[in-house]
Amino acid sequence: MKGTIGEEEMKRRLKLFLIILLPILGLLLLGGKIMNITKKPEQKVTASSSKKVVQKSEEEIKKEQVAYLKEHEKEIVDYVKAQSPKIESVQIDWDQTQWSDGGLTTPKYYINVFGGINHIDDSGWGIDIPINNDQSIEMREMFMLHEPTIGGKPIS
Repeated sequence: MKGTIGEEEMKRRLKLFLIILLPILGLLLLGGKIMNITKKPEQKVTASSSKKVVQKSEEEIKKEQVAYLKEHEKEIVDYVKAQSPKIESVQIDWDQTQWSDGGLTTPKYYINVFGGINHIDDSGWGIDIPINNDQSIEMREMFMLHEPTIGGKPIS
């Protein structure tokens, strides 16, 4: 019959349709994901009381976060010590504390804490501690950014 499309022609058209549609859908999904990933945390956090709203600057939030970490210093020290029985003491270099995001693979924000071990000058270690959306710190989820080293070599 003239005017009807055969089964092979339908399959060919469906494949062509999918070849055109799938990349477009992929771009739309990826675009939404990238927008989510590149979204920066709020510059200011508001704390409300019954009378007024207090806004904290990013600098104030960072100072509070470091103060919180200092209150939980023992947890950090114990975590680093647990990496090797050769670690007798842990030193934290609070001046090297940094804030970062996890990049494209883990779009979460972190505080990076660094230090040394056993009072050795060329020793080092680093941990990442996640920051929640409300700017609170998640100590239970800290992980090694770089393992403890002496002279750039891992402790064995």
